Amino acid sequence: MPAGTGTSRGFVSRRRILQAGAGGLAAVSAWSLTGCDLLSTDPSKESGEQATTKEKEAPALAAQVKAGKLPPLKDRLPAKPVVVQTLERPGSYGGTWTLFEENPPINAARECGYDYLVRWSPDWTKILPNLAESWEIGNGGREYTFHLREGVRWSDGEPFTADDLKFAFDDVVMNKELFPAPPSLYTSGGKPGRLDKIDDHTVRFVFDTPHGLFLTLLASAGAHELLSAAKHHFSQFHPKYNPDVEALAKKEGFASWVEMFPAKGAGSISSTDFWQPEVPNLFAWRTARVAEQGQRLVLERNPYYWKTDPDGRQLPYLDGVTFVAVTNLETALLQSTDGQFDLLVPTFTGGICTVRNKPVLARSRESGDYRFIEGVSSSMNYAVIAFNLAHKDQNLRQVFQNKDFRIGLSHAINRPEIIKTVFQRQGEPWQAAPRKESDLYSEKLAKQYTAYDPATANEHLDKAGLTRRDSAGFRLRPDGKRLFFQVDVVTQEPNQISTVELIKGYWKAVGIDINVNTMDRDLFYTRKASYEPDASVWTGDGGLADALIDPRWYVPVTSESNYAIAWSDWYNSDGTAGQEPPEDAQRQMAIYDQIRVEPDPDKQRTLLVQLLESAAEHFWVIGVALPVGTFGLVKNDFHNVPKSMIASYRYLTPGPTHPEQYFTSAT
Repeated sequence: MPAGTGTSRGFVSRRRILQAGAGGLAAVSAWSLTGCDLLSTDPSKESGEQATTKEKEAPALAAQVKAGKLPPLKDRLPAKPVVVQTLERPGSYGGTWTLFEENPPINAARECGYDYLVRWSPDWTKILPNLAESWEIGNGGREYTFHLREGVRWSDGEPFTADDLKFAFDDVVMNKELFPAPPSLYTSGGKPGRLDKIDDHTVRFVFDTPHGLFLTLLASAGAHELLSAAKHHFSQFHPKYNPDVEALAKKEGFASWVEMFPAKGAGSISSTDFWQPEVPNLFAWRTARVAEQGQRLVLERNPYYWKTDPDGRQLPYLDGVTFVAVTNLETALLQSTDGQFDLLVPTFTGGICTVRNKPVLARSRESGDYRFIEGVSSSMNYAVIAFNLAHKDQNLRQVFQNKDFRIGLSHAINRPEIIKTVFQRQGEPWQAAPRKESDLYSEKLAKQYTAYDPATANEHLDKAGLTRRDSAGFRLRPDGKRLFFQVDVVTQEPNQISTVELIKGYWKAVGIDINVNTMDRDLFYTRKASYEPDASVWTGDGGLADALIDPRWYVPVTSESNYAIAWSDWYNSDGTAGQEPPEDAQRQMAIYDQIRVEPDPDKQRTLLVQLLESAAEHFWVIGVALPVGTFGLVKNDFHNVPKSMIASYRYLTPGPTHPEQYFTSAT
């Protein structure tokens, strides 16, 4: 693994990322990202059209400097700021990005909170410097040394140094009262690592065993804890630094400091508490106010943001961002057709930018003065059907674990009809397998058992031992009872509900009796955590780069491996919880263990391919159809937005496309 420095050493080459199985796009040429995929620390490097104005900072900030309310720009920027190459052209200052979210504070972490130690390039193929301007990996992947960018300041003007990372690591994420179990990102071989401060701008993570995925995880969703607890602000709420902290907690109405600390905004940028105006951050915008009882989140420009455009003009261009909460998606659809939102990015799930809504949105593009942008979703399936292979009922467990049972039910599904009826002819028959855009694409894994063939379905169900039927024609379990089970589906996914309603008819035709069990998301998660579902349906994550760090559908090692949550609990607890998996699953887990400690990208990929081949052999879950992609919309006067972007939770859409260089010409 190459070390990272400035504009070159920090990059993991595209070839190595693809060969590492990070799932980078195989057809990057389809992306319009030239000029936006490079971070530089050399302000002399310029590209694209020159700015039409000579100002180096927003006029409102210049006025504050003149009034003596803000230090001069040279004292607010690092000596070597990050230079963001603009996508279309250098922008103009002013304007606001207005968008809707079902939960503004939580989703603000994606749009406006993607500034980690390192970051992904827009095409998800390179890991770039960010708050860390360089790094080295040593001792076979056991040590990661990061050199922090000097002169970076928090949004309140205080310096960002190694002490902030040391505080966030030692006193927050490794504090057992706050985090009973340390985040998995900072563990390897089941043991937490440590963070050593080398000097004010150098830190070293040290692990007992190699942590092969550490750098990849640091650039992905979930790596925010170390950047969300400024020491100068949050130490006042910590007993190590404030002996009167319990009295303070009681005074403010909390039971203890442990309850108060996260409520003050520490620990997660994906929380309402973090987006309080008094909480310092390192992002392009800081919170100005939370209005309308949390229904509107208003962000303003961070005067200490540490990035510039190629002309040395401080970013962001936009004055602010306004998140409007919309709980009724029909209302949001109408507002979108009226052009009330500047940019709605392609989403990986939910929202209004769906196949069903696209014709409505398309008809209003001219009147609403907006255009579509393409979204390449990392989702590889509209609906993955997961049987509970660790079911508490021994008879159901015996049936579900039979591979012929799963093959039979897969052949019983009329996928072309579902695609035509539910997904408006958008998609193709597909199992739970990486997308075609991924270099991990496997035709066998993607296409096996997808043919609609009731005769073959019946043959496999008979082969599974389900030959006896009752008077209504339904097959009987090994104990003689009718084989009946429920399929859990969340109400927030109407297309999945429609899909399972159709599948109910297909399976009835081959003698299988099911019920579609709809519920809200919270209950869905509660049930699966206690191993209650018979079967469930969820979206197919893991179609692109997320296959490496979130292989949920290929090997049961995460709490999202819905087909065997009890097995994943056993795996993650070193055998102290859950249910011991069969030997086949344990062999898969052993392969993934090798991936997790392997620092060499080429060897990682070899192991991941081996794991996917094993997934094809075991056929744990049933997929329905490959999503053709998603889309977003952007106002015609909103610029520097890529024509195409990846839509993925792990990628934190649209963070890697540098929203700080978006701008509007409407001002």
